[in-house]
Amino acid sequence: MQNTVVLVTNNGMGKAEEKLQLMLIAKYFELLLQGGNFPSAICFYTDAVKLVCDGSPVIEQVQKLETPNVRLIICSTCLNYFSLQEKVQVGIIGGMGDILEAQIRADKVISI
Repeated sequence: MQNTVVLVTNNGMGKAEEKLQLMLIAKYFELLLQGGNFPSAICFYTDAVKLVCDGSPVIEQVQKLETPNVRLIICSTCLNYFSLQEKVQVGIIGGMGDILEAQIRADKVISI
């Protein structure tokens, strides 16, 4: 999955009750870690920024995904909107320009 960018846009995965969304994203990250075929970047924006902050039920999995070959890009506008700037536990805080650049450079973009 090299040179692939994954866009995470929800505080979980899909559109369902929050508990189910969080169960699905946990499973997605778990399988991604087990498979070892990582994307070049994972971009978190809108509600998804909550997944990289203190208190996230998937923070340990997300921390394991951050490697020298996998950039985790967190939307600064979204963090500011939710007042979460001080709670970020992993990734680099960037702007929409950073997210756009990752998408443009990618051979494939996956939105979950």
